[in-house]
Amino acid sequence: MTRIRKAVIPAAGLGTRFYPLTRSQPKELLPIVDKPVIQYVVEEVVASGINEILIITGRGKEALTAYFEDHPLDGERGASFGIDSLPPINFVNQRQQKGLADAVRYAKNFVGDEPFALVLGDTIYTSKTDVPVTAQLLAAYERLNSPVIAVERVQHEKISDYGIIDGKEIEKGIWKIDALIEKPEPQNAPSDLGITGTYVLASDIFEMINKIQPGKNGEYQLTDALALLQKERPIYGVEFEGTRYDIGTKELWIKAFAEFTRKDVRFSNLI
Repeated sequence: MTRIRKAVIPAAGLGTRFYPLTRSQPKELLPIVDKPVIQYVVEEVVASGINEILIITGRGKEALTAYFEDHPLDGERGASFGIDSLPPINFVNQRQQKGLADAVRYAKNFVGDEPFALVLGDTIYTSKTDVPVTAQLLAAYERLNSPVIAVERVQHEKISDYGIIDGKEIEKGIWKIDALIEKPEPQNAPSDLGITGTYVLASDIFEMINKIQPGKNGEYQLTDALALLQKERPIYGVEFEGTRYDIGTKELWIKAFAEFTRKDVRFSNLI
């Protein structure tokens, strides 16, 4: 059993790239086959041994809270979709959408002085092994006794969409990070290793968040806080064994929906 008991799931963004779908529905509730994105995320952290979960919501995200409340159709139907097996979920509301780092700031009281997993609410992982991706990060944190970040190689033309790390590979798939750069132009990027949607952090990240200034688009970037933290203690990038599905745009959502449908024996003949 992991000693890390808590997970924070930011889900406060406005979903502007999904407009008008997100006028009244959070993008985290968009379906992937017959479950919403957010349920896959919660199931990932629960499968990794975590049962204390905080979801950070925002304006217009009341439906996220409602989804995890008791429902008249729960019971046998809820059990068949895995809803009944989920632990109680805590919620906190980000009053203004000012970036990922600002959203994480709202988790301070929930986290206290404990390490915690941070898993984005619009990113689904499937593992290539029996170990969930979040559990892979938890194991790396405990072995290295330092914050760890899930990274993967990204296409050259997509580099400017990611935070990018520079560092040295100290063992297969483990990188000691020397620098973190938020959304560099491809020609200026130190590598093609992009920061994805899962982290395991200690409570000192909150001190770093309080020190940073707004970055691109006037938002507080978590990459900037991690860059400050890296000057104080080692941070490692972990190339995870699995596949990431970023539900960040309509195109990526449709692609993920199609791939999950093809893999589902109930619906595979439809695509």
